[in-house]
Amino acid sequence: QVQLVESGGGLVQAGGSLRLSCAASGRTFSNYAMGWFRQAPGKEREFVAAITRGAATTYYADSVKGRFTISRDDANNTVCLRMNSLTPEDTAVYYCAARLWGSASLIPKSYDYWGQGTQVTVSS
Repeated sequence: QVQLVESGGGLVQAGGSLRLSCAASGRTFSNYAMGWFRQAPGKEREFVAAITRGAATTYYADSVKGRFTISRDDANNTVCLRMNSLTPEDTAVYYCAARLWGSASLIPKSYDYWGQGTQVTVSS
């Protein structure tokens, strides 16, 4: 079992930045591929970014590429999402997710554990 707790969300003006963190507890964090997803009201949960075990490879949705950066710190059991140049279209609840078997995935159903989410609101 893995527990995931997101933090760092909030209200920011367009063009601003936020840094989301996800703290993991339970089983060995370094064994998990990690992902960030988001869900806006009335929309399906969508992929944002993912990072493989050992941080060898990162993946990004086209909509955030060049603006968001995912990173992980296995020593401190955390994964972060740095978000720059935010736009109102980035407004959503952001979730981190952990996947034990397989590589980092863009598909929500591939992940085994989820956090409770943190709200990000970008005002125009």
